[in-house]
Amino acid sequence: MRLDGFIEAERVAGHSVKRCCELFEVSRAAFYQRRSEIPTRRELDDAELLEQIRAVHKMSKGTYGSPRVHAELVRQGVHVGRRRVARLMREHGLEGRCKRRFRTTTIAEPDVEHARDLIQRAFGPCTEIDRRYVSDITYIWTWEGFCYLATVIDLASRRVVGWSVADHMRTELVEDALQMAFAQRRPARGLTFHSDRGSQYTSRDFATLARRHGVVLSVSRKGQCWDNAVAESFFATIKRELISTRSWPNVASVRHAVFDYIEGWFNTRRLHSSLNYMSPAAYEARHTATASVA
Repeated sequence: MRLDGFIEAERVAGHSVKRCCELFEVSRAAFYQRRSEIPTRRELDDAELLEQIRAVHKMSKGTYGSPRVHAELVRQGVHVGRRRVARLMREHGLEGRCKRRFRTTTIAEPDVEHARDLIQRAFGPCTEIDRRYVSDITYIWTWEGFCYLATVIDLASRRVVGWSVADHMRTELVEDALQMAFAQRRPARGLTFHSDRGSQYTSRDFATLARRHGVVLSVSRKGQCWDNAVAESFFATIKRELISTRSWPNVASVRHAVFDYIEGWFNTRRLHSSLNYMSPAAYEARHTATASVA
């Protein structure tokens, strides 16, 4: 800006170029170059680099910020500093998509907030079908933004007995998953339902739903993700085998694919090492046959 002002002043008033360059502490070469509007080598390099940045940003469907753009450029053999990439992206309005901050939209009930961990990491499968459920929520990126998957898993058979996909994280998300489990399985009263301490699970609305169906709520200890390891393990599996294999245009595409994966593969055909390499459906069928004989 100082050099541009100096150039304009020189054009209007006809001041000595040498004297003005000395006063503004710029070289005469820089003055004449700017006056002739010839781009510098640096500007040319920036323009070339910007095109490469735009290509990477577009390839990521607008999800990459400067750290990932820089990493991809380096992977492609482009030698450039991270700060320079960040500067060009900032100057040209290129931003990545960050994880949204979530607001707690429900009110926790004190009795639920201080509920105990009734599972105590006893995650081994047993013969008591529909007696202990675990649940959790994960997020999935789509072209339209994040969507969320809530699941309910039977600890005995590892079967996903209820699930829900939505574009929000309100209490209805986990309520819908549990309602599906009730409709499909009709468990007896006294079922233990284990989750983390998320606001959805500690809300008054969810506590009311649980009481209505005779469900006993159990929650993980604060900061102990391993207290809900089975639910976490399922999310790692579905992300590895399904979610990470393609991009997702919208919530509807995720919901359809999750249905096919859970009902057409995970519950019915996928072999589980924890079930002695049986599918959940086969494990439950054997359990039913054994119970009938007994």
